[in-house]
Amino acid sequence: MHEECGVFGIYSHTADTGISNACYYGLFALQHRGQESCGIAVNNDGTITCMKDMGLVGDVFTPETLDKLQGTIAIGHVRYSTTGASTRENAQPLVTHYIKGTISIAHNGNLTNCITLRKELEDKGAIFQTTVDSEVIAYLVAKERSVSPSIEAAVENTMRMIEGGYALLVMSPRKLIAARDPYGLKPLVMGDLNGDTVFASETCALDACGASYVRDVEPGEIVIVDEEGIRSVKTKARRRAGCIFEYIYFARPDSVIDGISVYESRIRAGRLLYEQHPVDADIVIGVPESGLDAALGFSEASGIPYVKGFVKNSYIGRTFIKPSQEQRANAVRIKLNPISSSVKGKRVVMTDDSIVRGTTIANIVKLLRQAGASEVHVRISSPPFLHPCYYGTDVPSTDNLIACRHSIPEICKIIGADSLGYLDVGSLSSMLGVENGEKFYCDACFTGDYPNADTGIDLMEMN
Repeated sequence: MHEECGVFGIYSHTADTGISNACYYGLFALQHRGQESCGIAVNNDGTITCMKDMGLVGDVFTPETLDKLQGTIAIGHVRYSTTGASTRENAQPLVTHYIKGTISIAHNGNLTNCITLRKELEDKGAIFQTTVDSEVIAYLVAKERSVSPSIEAAVENTMRMIEGGYALLVMSPRKLIAARDPYGLKPLVMGDLNGDTVFASETCALDACGASYVRDVEPGEIVIVDEEGIRSVKTKARRRAGCIFEYIYFARPDSVIDGISVYESRIRAGRLLYEQHPVDADIVIGVPESGLDAALGFSEASGIPYVKGFVKNSYIGRTFIKPSQEQRANAVRIKLNPISSSVKGKRVVMTDDSIVRGTTIANIVKLLRQAGASEVHVRISSPPFLHPCYYGTDVPSTDNLIACRHSIPEICKIIGADSLGYLDVGSLSSMLGVENGEKFYCDACFTGDYPNADTGIDLMEMN
């Protein structure tokens, strides 16, 4: 299973280096969403300058490069490759030159009908420079702009053709446009920075650049910002289905998505895990970072003391988002080190956010055994993964999902735990703090209930 991407954009009323700095800080806060490549594109009176490369935000951008990125509009991107190879050519933002001028696009998500759309464009003479579905969006917007009265109309027409999950930023010579897919699968928020308008994948990016939260972009909404102000176009929204894994793993705990605190959701997940899978133990520990909050909730509900069980190497990226199995295995060994004095001779409850293939958590359980833990009881703050994701979260095919091939007792034995408990899929609403059972999220990776199954899109196209 892999990470997705993060986007950031700002429309300013003054041309200086302030927006590139704001973009830099915003992307830094979103670094957890993608660690392969990053980029910033700035619009200075119609001239777009783009700087992007492989690597982390702090490595790609220097004060000198930021000084060169001057203008009044900027968009930025951090990437993990869910569609298209991990190469510099596929880094975003994408800058496209066409008959009406230049546009730049930053996109988080996956198009479920990308293959069909790309073939149709190629049949009509389109030549693609990348292998990412974001370029399909750029082509469609450019194509529609040639026959539309405005760039926002072109974006609206494009949204009628594309399917899947997306948070999209489009920068034209005079406008910044933000758009969210009709299901709200991908998060996108709007903020205010001293009168300038900011968009970001998460509220933590607003905090990082000093902006205040205004609201979430609504599912199916297009927000246009230009010299005349801010206006909105509502396209046809479908049943609300934000990605549940934003709350379980992807988002930073200090973010708020669609009005729900990520941190509080993870605390509630830990409480629910104790209610559903109680166990006698001496200590509760969490796997950094997203397992820590669930551990606090489990400890709070059970009365079992919470202790720090691991030291995390802060200078290595998430093992979860490494592009190959070999890299993941190597990273686990240098990423986490158990604190022997905490776990030696103890019956340990260890919380984590998920089990995908089972290799990573098996290594972690083994580390705890080697550090002297007498028992290791694993509690997972999500249900078992049973289905792939097609919307920009690179959950692998069923062949690579351990829960598709083994029962929970079998998985427990494979990972070397004394007991194993997953969060019940029926309690996801409770995890989000909604007690009436309303389902406004996508849980297709657990249930197979894909939001756009009613549109007739063949999800098998994505395999």
